[in-house]
Amino acid sequence: MDPYWHEWLNLLIRWIHVITGIAWIGASFYFNWLEGNLERNNPSKGLAGDLWAVHGGGFYHVQKYEVAPAKLPELLHWFKWEAYSTWVSGFALLIIVYYLNPVYLLGSNPAGLSNTAGIALSIGGLIAGWLIYHGLSGTRLVENPIWFTAVFALLAISAAYGYTQVFDGRAAYLQLGAMIGTIMVANVFYVIIPAQKIMVTAMQRGELPDPAPGKNALRRSLHNNYLTLPVLFIMISHHFPSTFGHAYNWAILAALALISAAVRHYFNLKNQGRKIVWILPLALLAIFSLALISKSQPHSAGQTNAPLSGQQQAGNINAPPVVSFDQIRSIIQARCVSCHSATPSDTVFTVAPLGYVLDTDQQIIDTKDKIYLRTIATQTMPLANMTGMTDQERALLGAWIQNSQ
Repeated sequence: MDPYWHEWLNLLIRWIHVITGIAWIGASFYFNWLEGNLERNNPSKGLAGDLWAVHGGGFYHVQKYEVAPAKLPELLHWFKWEAYSTWVSGFALLIIVYYLNPVYLLGSNPAGLSNTAGIALSIGGLIAGWLIYHGLSGTRLVENPIWFTAVFALLAISAAYGYTQVFDGRAAYLQLGAMIGTIMVANVFYVIIPAQKIMVTAMQRGELPDPAPGKNALRRSLHNNYLTLPVLFIMISHHFPSTFGHAYNWAILAALALISAAVRHYFNLKNQGRKIVWILPLALLAIFSLALISKSQPHSAGQTNAPLSGQQQAGNINAPPVVSFDQIRSIIQARCVSCHSATPSDTVFTVAPLGYVLDTDQQIIDTKDKIYLRTIATQTMPLANMTGMTDQERALLGAWIQNSQ
């Protein structure tokens, strides 16, 4: 595909994905909030609870029935297309960004996978993730939320570790997000909507619906609710190489997912009138601690803390080597400007990624902090090291940036 039209297609699908994702997650948050805030004391006959609210200059009265109303209303609103559209657009993005350009999926390809094998491993993970979760949800373990969460988390962390060993770090994160998103949409398609259809069909036959399918659907909806914040983090994670570019990126992803699920738990409990105030401060402390711990560890496999080689500054053997700007300009031109230029020569990028242009000396100087983050701290650029930046060149860049502070 022509790179120009590829980028516009990427933009359009990504925009749709964000819009539909907001609609889906917004509905999930609202209905879980509603479930927790229903007034259940002395409800009217046949009601599980009701709620009064004011919004947009008007008053609303919402009622939830214990099972179903006496008569099926003529107009019944369903909430499903938001979920389906989010998944379809997300899978389309996987194709556009990763499957059509497998170098983004496999990165430096440490496992030596073929492009076909990498794509098959990605798609297979989406299917396997749902089948494993669905099977687990069909066991008695689901009746014990703590043990169910522990087993599911262990399986998810194992998947995160496995994919970070064979995929590029950024792609591995998006793969886990796609797997979780597939579980969530499959919950809607295979469990929640069918349960609601069973109840509606029973009412159409003049029968009282069986409450069991509805209870199972509510459980799956709650599972989706806890998975939303981890998925939202993954959706924005590609902007933060300090996470996906770390040597222990799988552990960082696991920690952030658990922390965000704990934050969601706080709000779910709050909706039920149970305020456990220590959860949010503990979550903030955990994120701060994670940032400190990850900063002290290497950000890519094989990176060491050995002193830089080269000419040392006089009188200080531990000082970084003196590096001329001519050396830096030469490295940037050889390794970076094929993409990061006003006129890129790369066959994929027709415009500089994220708008970072490194054609002039001043542009290089102004962008040195970003250069350090991507080429030194996380070593996530050049992408899959396609231009062959060497360790010595990274060391020289690091020394120049350190001397420039």
